[in-house]
Amino acid sequence: MQHKTRGIVLHNSAYSDIYSITLIYTEEFGMTSYLRAKPKSRKTRTPQSLFHALSVLDLDVEHRNLRDIQRIKEAKVHIPLVSLLIDPVKSAICIFLAELISKTVRETQPNKSLFDFLLQSVQVLELTDKSCANFHLVFMVILSRFLGFYPDDSDYKEGTFFDMQNGVFVNSQPLHPRFLNPGDSRFFYNLLRIKYENMTAFKLTGIERKAIITAILEYYRLHLTHFPGIKSLEVLHEVFG
Repeated sequence: MQHKTRGIVLHNSAYSDIYSITLIYTEEFGMTSYLRAKPKSRKTRTPQSLFHALSVLDLDVEHRNLRDIQRIKEAKVHIPLVSLLIDPVKSAICIFLAELISKTVRETQPNKSLFDFLLQSVQVLELTDKSCANFHLVFMVILSRFLGFYPDDSDYKEGTFFDMQNGVFVNSQPLHPRFLNPGDSRFFYNLLRIKYENMTAFKLTGIERKAIITAILEYYRLHLTHFPGIKSLEVLHEVFG
């Protein structure tokens, strides 16, 4: 059947000399892989230039229940993205977040709240003219809420440990090694207060930011089955020093 949906592009891979496969988080179908014909002329209805990391598209698609890979018939720009393509920092963030989403979100059913969050995030990143050095940190924390393991900070107080395995703050050091010390726990607690609106207020060195990303990814790894490494992480580290 033919359908129309908005979608956010996450990953492209070669399939054959004629087709490629694009992974897209769609508003109507959740996470979906699409077979897309490689362009033979400038008049193609699915131009390659549209399918970059986190591009937001209006799609005409064909869905059949027994198919693992669906088909894209036509794609058009839903939101014009300029700064995400020309700003090297924003581009690196896009590549990292697209890979993170593709490796963590498994839903093949529509989730409007998640789609709206992803769409809003793309819009904020595109439009911001302030530093976006903390953008991906905010994104990762909020995404954990949709994935079902947002930290419980109700028992936090100065001197507590963050038990990453159980996602809670505790008074004494856990018996297992998967925890943050009180200093890092205080910082992690403060991280839960960051929003897109105030992300520039948190000043971090490159070393601090790298340590935080490592801790958050470890937290993800503890709560997700089969969470592979993020290949684009090194590029992100290079951008932020």
